[in-house]
Amino acid sequence: MSERPITFFFRGSQQQVENVTPTMTVLKFLREYIQTGKTRQTATKEGCAEGDCGACTVVIGELANENLQLRSVNACIQFLPTLDGKALFTVEDLHTLLPKKDGALHPVQQAMVDMHGSQCGFCTPGFIMSLWAMYENEQHCPSKDQVSNYLSGNLCRCTGYRPIFDAAQKAYDYPRILLKRQKVIEVLKEIKALPALHLNDHGQQFFAPKTLQDFAALRSQLPQVRIVAGSTDVGLWVTKQGRNLGDMLYIGQVEELKKIVVTDHALTIGANVSLSDALIKISDVYPDFQELQRRFASMPIKNAGTLGGNIANGSPIGDSMPALITLGTRLILRAGEQTREIALEDFYIDYQKTALQLGEFVEAIIVPLREGQTRFKFASYKIAKRFEQDISAVCAAISCELDHYDVAHNVKIAFGGMAAIPKRAKYAEAILEGQQLTAELIVQAKEALSKDYQPLDDGRASSAYRLQVAKNCLQRFYVEKILSKTITRVTDLIAMVEI
Repeated sequence: MSERPITFFFRGSQQQVENVTPTMTVLKFLREYIQTGKTRQTATKEGCAEGDCGACTVVIGELANENLQLRSVNACIQFLPTLDGKALFTVEDLHTLLPKKDGALHPVQQAMVDMHGSQCGFCTPGFIMSLWAMYENEQHCPSKDQVSNYLSGNLCRCTGYRPIFDAAQKAYDYPRILLKRQKVIEVLKEIKALPALHLNDHGQQFFAPKTLQDFAALRSQLPQVRIVAGSTDVGLWVTKQGRNLGDMLYIGQVEELKKIVVTDHALTIGANVSLSDALIKISDVYPDFQELQRRFASMPIKNAGTLGGNIANGSPIGDSMPALITLGTRLILRAGEQTREIALEDFYIDYQKTALQLGEFVEAIIVPLREGQTRFKFASYKIAKRFEQDISAVCAAISCELDHYDVAHNVKIAFGGMAAIPKRAKYAEAILEGQQLTAELIVQAKEALSKDYQPLDDGRASSAYRLQVAKNCLQRFYVEKILSKTITRVTDLIAMVEI
């Protein structure tokens, strides 16, 4: 693996950058690093430096099945080497798309002006880029819910958002002006033919192998290397904590790990599949997963992050894990040419400690399918201070199978935010297993949660609040998934009123 410059599409042609630290962010490159022969690109703003506010939003283009996939991401936590083989678009690019360079604005920008969508203006470039991604990806005027989804990563202190939502739809009233994608695709194909990227800056190395075999070999040779995917978490270790990540092994170029394979019995999701794609696919087969999919994180975070990274990171408040545990998810772990399977619930040992052995990595996630099992009940709930783009205080997931007598089997209850790891509620499960679920039984299971968890106190929630919320989630599952479908006795209704 030879060293070469970081190469990506930027400002209409190939951009090559060398002699930079591997942890330089895309935002820092735009605002401070002058190697382009152009003035610094300062329209992209820094607000939070942690992927929270959206002021730094840019759009990344990537080849997907010979087409150009455009997605918004946060420049403040994306490392510059991860742009290799991709295309970068900032708000300065929009005027270059116009047929005439006469000072006119792109339809998205003009709509923001006409609808008074900007006041102080600091957040506006980020909003513009999120809206531009939507404008390019949605052929017809989107609904308010679609607009909200695209703007989930952008915060504004001034407008109250209504003018921005108006602008999102107003942009479709003007003559359409779209990116000429073919040129970008041709350049990206040229870059794709280059050797795999390897950087070495003052002893800190960045590897970006292109094949699964090469990735596994490097992981075995350098078992302590830091695996990097979307850097939605490790990016903060640099921008907020100033940590040295040491050598890094980037998974983002491994095409074999970007696949989702669907069979009659399972979804097999490669570790490099984005959170956006993975969560949508799971929601397709488990519709009750949609609430979590929508609220999991902002769109730019889901576009950059991977499901494999979310799982391997092992955070006790990672939203995907409780739901996947209750669905019976398994992981394929790989070391060199050897693989093994492990249940997701057995993957977590202690805080930030997993079952990964030296040289191993997560290769794929296997989510079982339940074709024809109409009596399988599942729900996942996220409780946070904001509807979207917020870390959970508690994330809950509950599932069971009802037989023809409405007896619950294979009961699984899992919570995030309640312990040092995502953890099942074994005491509560034991009360419900093999029983007809009634209001009285649910009360017993709720009380058993006090044996399963002793939640911590922190800035997001108190221990007492977390425990009460967990009990409420169990109650909600009973009302929504069990009581409404199987109620046959008046005593159930009376018991619910008394509760």
